Amino acid sequence: MQVILMDKVVNLGNLGDVVKVKDGYARNFLIPTGRARRATQANMDAFAAQKAELERVAAEKLADAQRRAEKVEGFVVTIRQKAGVDGRLFGSITNADIADALKAQGHDTAKSEVRMPEGPFKAIGEYPVVLGLHHDVTASIKVVVAGEQ
Repeated sequence: MQVILMDKVVNLGNLGDVVKVKDGYARNFLIPTGRARRATQANMDAFAAQKAELERVAAEKLADAQRRAEKVEGFVVTIRQKAGVDGRLFGSITNADIADALKAQGHDTAKSEVRMPEGPFKAIGEYPVVLGLHHDVTASIKVVVAGEQ
């Protein structure tokens, strides 16, 4: 199925690209989430009329993400959780816990922006974490997991 991308989609294309994708991917993901439209002549004409507005919105999102990345880059967040004498946590620190700790310190972050490729933290220590604020913008922070008795 031919679709027009209404936003940048990773590993697929940029705003305004006409790409061929599998029917199920288009019907079940791209079109319902608003990331694409069917590439009919009417939709092509409508996109041409909206292109400047869509590019302006995309540029604003990118600028906002860059501004947020500058504020949070190198930030150190400390999370306390109960731990045993060997340093293992009784629970684990997930991306939701990190997002909540950042929100408590004044940085508006969604849990989906916190990238933890190795999974949740299960021991006391310092861990580097990457925040994916936009497709093209990432910020590095440090999470210090401290135990409490």
